[in-house]
Amino acid sequence: MAATIIPLIALAVIVFVLWTAIRATIASGKPPAHSDDTTRSLEERHRVALSLRDRLSRKPLGTLLAERIWRKLLDEVPGTGVIYDHHRDFCGQGLIRTENGVMLADVQDGGLYFGPPIAEWSTETDFVAFLARQSDFSMSGWEAAEPVFFSEDDWYRNNQRLTRAVLERYLSRL
Repeated sequence: MAATIIPLIALAVIVFVLWTAIRATIASGKPPAHSDDTTRSLEERHRVALSLRDRLSRKPLGTLLAERIWRKLLDEVPGTGVIYDHHRDFCGQGLIRTENGVMLADVQDGGLYFGPPIAEWSTETDFVAFLARQSDFSMSGWEAAEPVFFSEDDWYRNNQRLTRAVLERYLSRL
């Protein structure tokens, strides 16, 4: 008898919890957090993109940070480095240690695949001169005066791009 009643009580609790969660979601009028926003118009998505763009820092990274990034990258095994995030599909842009120095490339599948080099540096002087002048804004792809990062593609701009926070997180890794 207990073998029948206990599973029925457990089932009732599960149904109640699910019903409560669904009812709360409907009452809030918000879609679940994991759903894609496909209801925005192109104009609305562009307005949001501009709003996010305007919050990006334009403060240059500076020589000290650029030098620290170069030196830490040189300690990496070729094929590894600064990767925005490790997940499936497109992972943004990364700074990857190569046999000859460092490359900037698009990263796929958590670093298992890199696109062709967007830019490459074989000397610390060239890398530091380039990276020191960058900012979150320029690395986001919005700055037309920075052709290495610039893009006219709304999807590609500010999509998992390098930022000061990403670079500092990389430096803080053991």
